[in-house]
Amino acid sequence: MEFQQGRHDLVRGGLPEVDAATVDHFLAAADEAGTVAVLLSAGNPARFPEAIDVAVVLPELIEAFQGRLHGAVITREAESELGQRFGVRVQPTLIFVRGGETLGLIAKIQDWSIYIDRISKLIDRPRVSAAAVVKTIIPPHRAQGIEP
Repeated sequence: MEFQQGRHDLVRGGLPEVDAATVDHFLAAADEAGTVAVLLSAGNPARFPEAIDVAVVLPELIEAFQGRLHGAVITREAESELGQRFGVRVQPTLIFVRGGETLGLIAKIQDWSIYIDRISKLIDRPRVSAAAVVKTIIPPHRAQGIEP
């Protein structure tokens, strides 16, 4: 019963649950909306009691970032598979994803100022396009077909 209550507390903030079959749809919807997806991999709240604290903070973070974040809770059954996909090593962890790329992870409960600082740095980081990467790899004279 304790685990059931703990799991209910994780989704009480109105956040949807995602699993391996639905996570890509959720991520695509966040991208389409121009937001960064933030997924909570909580673990078992009976084993990781701070998971409930992170679950309480997550909706507040979403509100603080004024529509720039789109959140969900990973179902308990999908945590292992999705944890491997996103590089989760510790639970609870917040996973930030944009454009199919994991921007970063924030593990355990943190002070509010740490959340604000780290999330701001993650979501304000400029996106690097493939064209920009090619430009940095190929010297300009070669890109124009000029040999030295």
